[in-house]
Amino acid sequence: MDEALIQVQEQELARTGKYYQHVCWMMLPLLCMACYLYGLRPLLLCGFALLVGNLCDRLVSLLRHRVYRRGDFSNESFAMLIAMLMPATVEWYILAAAVIIGVLVGKEAFGGYGSYPFHPAAVGYVVAAVCWPDQVCRYPQPYTDIPLWDASGVPLGSAIEDTMRSGGMLNTGAFTLVLGEYAAPMGTGAAVVLVACGLFLWFHGDMRLSTALSFLAVSGILVFVAPRQVGVVEDLASVGMRLRIVRDELLTGGMLFAAVFFTGEPYTCAHRRLGRVLYGMLLGAMTVAFRYFGVYETGVFFAVLVVNSLSAWLDRNEEELYAMKREKDACLLYTSPSPRDVEESR
Repeated sequence: MDEALIQVQEQELARTGKYYQHVCWMMLPLLCMACYLYGLRPLLLCGFALLVGNLCDRLVSLLRHRVYRRGDFSNESFAMLIAMLMPATVEWYILAAAVIIGVLVGKEAFGGYGSYPFHPAAVGYVVAAVCWPDQVCRYPQPYTDIPLWDASGVPLGSAIEDTMRSGGMLNTGAFTLVLGEYAAPMGTGAAVVLVACGLFLWFHGDMRLSTALSFLAVSGILVFVAPRQVGVVEDLASVGMRLRIVRDELLTGGMLFAAVFFTGEPYTCAHRRLGRVLYGMLLGAMTVAFRYFGVYETGVFFAVLVVNSLSAWLDRNEEELYAMKREKDACLLYTSPSPRDVEESR
C-alpha cells in the first residue's frame, strides 16, 4: 500500500478516531433497551455484526499489506449502526451481507479511512433493505418471545408505516413512542435514549447541533405545512393535530437515530458552518420526500446517501464565497486612502 496514503490515514485516525469509539460506546445503552424489548437476540446480533466488521478490517489490512490498526473502530461502529437498524428477527446472512457491503463497498472500495463519500452504514443498510425488504423492513412487536437462533416463525408487521402511508393517524401515545414500545428497528425506537446519546456526542464535540437541528427543523416544518394524513391539509385550524403528526413523524422511521449518528460523521457531511446548516436542511427535505413518496419507512437513510453526494459541493461553494469575500476586503483595504494621504490632500 502507498506509504503516503498510509501516513494520511494515520493522521486522520489520530484526528477523528475518538468519534468512532464514542459511537461504539453509545450503542451500549441502545443495545440494553433492545434487549429489554426483544430479549437476548439483539445482543447476539450485535456481537455477530462486530465480529464480521472486525474480520473485514483484518482482511483488508492483509490484502493491502498494512498492519492492522487496533485504534480504528470505524468498521465496528458501522457494523453496530447497521445492526441497530435491523429488526430483532433479521436472518444472520442478511446482517452479515449488510455489514460486508457497508465496510468493503461503502468504505474500502473508495480508499478506506477518511476517503469514502457515502456513509458506509447507510450503504449497507440501503442495499439490504432493497434486496430483502420483507426481512429488513418488517418488525416484531416488543416483548415478543424471539428465539435466539432461528426467528423465522415470529410474526412481523409494519403497522406504523402502513398507517401513515394510507393517510391515517397513529393510535399510539407519546409515552409509548418515547420508550420505543412499538414495532421498529432495534435501536431507533427509544427516543429518550437517543436524545441522551446525542447529548453525550455533542458534549464531546462529535455531533454538530447546527446540522442535526436544521435537519429536524426542516422535516418538522414540511410535515406541519403539508401532512400526508387525509383531511388535515384542508383543515387549516388543526394546529394541535398537525403538531401531533410532526411528533409521530419525527419519532418514527429512524429520524432521531439519523440525526444523532449520521449527521455528524466526519467525512460524509459538510465541514463548514453554513454548509452544515444547508446540509441538514437538504437532508430534511429529501427525507420527507422519501417518506411521502417512497416505499420505505426508513427513507431517511436513502436521503442520507443522496445528500452525502452534495456535501463536497457545499464545502467548495462556501470556500469560494469566503475567498471572494477575502479578495473584496483586500481590494477595499488596498484602495482606501490612508490617514496620511487624507491629511496631505488637505
